[in-house]
Amino acid sequence: MAQNRFPPTSGPSQRQLRVGELIRRTLADVLARGDVHDPELTRFSITVGEVRCSPDLKVAMVYVLPLGGRDADAALVALQRNKSELRRLTAKAMTLKFAPELRFMLDETFDKLDDTRRMFSEERVRRDVEKRAEDPREADDDADG
Repeated sequence: MAQNRFPPTSGPSQRQLRVGELIRRTLADVLARGDVHDPELTRFSITVGEVRCSPDLKVAMVYVLPLGGRDADAALVALQRNKSELRRLTAKAMTLKFAPELRFMLDETFDKLDDTRRMFSEERVRRDVEKRAEDPREADDDADG
């Protein structure tokens, strides 16, 4: 029976978070300066929202979104095409034993945020929120059980 190399934990370690943030900042700087000489990639203004590292720090999932969300698929293709150059540039700026493999994905948190705002602007949801604000006892009754 195959065993998972990485036992399940409650979340990423401090080292994973630290390295992920370092990669995020470094990639954002590289993309902002236009260090990669690909005209297709330099035409995009790309936001690096988050980087999640594997427990062994050899794989980094990079969540990106072009400005305004326009041409997201084309930006993702350009990043994939230049990932070896981006990996080299980020590794040069960091002091890690291994340069992590970069895997680019679209960042969908902004879409989820818009959905949440839209939900809170619905009349029935607003009515429920206002009702609880007026009667704090009712909120206590719901919490009790």
